[in-house]
Parts: sequence; structure tokens; C-alpha cells
Amino acid sequence: MQAIVRACTAEGWPARVAAVIANRAEAEGLAFAQQHGIATAVVPSRGKTREAFDAELAAEIDRHRPDLVVLAGFMRILTPEFTERYAGRLVNIHPSLLPAFTGLQTHARALEAGCKIVGATVHFVTADLDHGPFVLQAAVPVRAGDTPQTLAARILPLEHIIYPRAVRWFVEDRLIVADGRVTVKPAADGTPEPQWLFGEDA
Repeated sequence: MQAIVRACTAEGWPARVAAVIANRAEAEGLAFAQQHGIATAVVPSRGKTREAFDAELAAEIDRHRPDLVVLAGFMRILTPEFTERYAGRLVNIHPSLLPAFTGLQTHARALEAGCKIVGATVHFVTADLDHGPFVLQAAVPVRAGDTPQTLAARILPLEHIIYPRAVRWFVEDRLIVADGRVTVKPAADGTPEPQWLFGEDA
């Protein structure tokens, strides 16, 4: 979230971050947003059904009338009703090269499977967990002695590049989704945009 806020400001996007919403009052992102003059809200999830929480969350989101809803460190599984409400304008980042290793403990599972490269994927969110159309992916090589923690640390800087980039493409109306696949319109000078990023010596 912080990387997206900073990129939006520094790069002069034709957009602004309307609000940051969390389900926990102690979420660090709320203080960061407030320091940057961004509206914040807390919608508690404890003790509520998924349906009830998602309805309250949607009501709070809609108060800010966003064109795009960005999930950042939001680990709850959303109901089909919620994902359908924001279909085509709800994005997430997942710490694997989807469609491999959906769900949790992605880096540990990649190591157990003997993967040679690992990474992250920005994707549109659908009711099918971690399977929405992929916007952008980044990868790093697996090194001898890697652990889930070392992989996460090497992938995170790439996440901070690809997530803001994907969001910017959306707000610039450069994403085309057809038949479950995403393509990106070329830059203003005609330069094609790669939808992948390799880190280190991958």
C-alpha cells in the first residue's frame, strides 16, 4: 500500500488514493495513510460472518466511490457477492507465480516442490481464489540454502515495483481483459509494456 501511495504521488498519476480501509484498528497502513492526508476507516471483522463483514466493507468502500479497489496485505477470503460487486476493478498481489501455489505458505511449498524460480503475481480478483486474470508477474531465482523467509525478502522489492505499475496501468485505462487474459496497451510513444519482471540473475 505504501509503495502505491508513494508512486501515485511521485509519478503524477491521473488518480488519487481515496481511502485506506482495514479490519484491524492497529494496522500500520492506517497511520501511514493519515500522515499522507488520506481518509481512513476501520471495519471490524471479529465475530461477524463473512457475508456480514463483506457487506459492511462494501458499504464503506462505496462511500468513497473508487474506480479501483486494491487489496494490500488483506488476508481475508472474500465472498462471491463481494468479488462480483467489484468485478473488473478489484486487484490483489499474491506471492507466487500463479496459477502455482494458491493460498498460503507459498514460498515453503515452492521450496518443497523444488522450484527453480519463484515470484509474485498481480491479478484481478474473482470468486475463484487466486485465479483471476493475471496482470503482471515478477520472478527471482531460487538459491542454494534459501528459506521461505529469504525468498520473501528478495521478492518483496519486486512486489513494490509491479503492484504500483499494474495499478497505474489500470488508472491510465491501458488494461484490456478478454477471455480471461490481460494485455496492456503500449505506452504513449508506442513502446510495448512487458508483463513480467525478472529480478537478480533470473
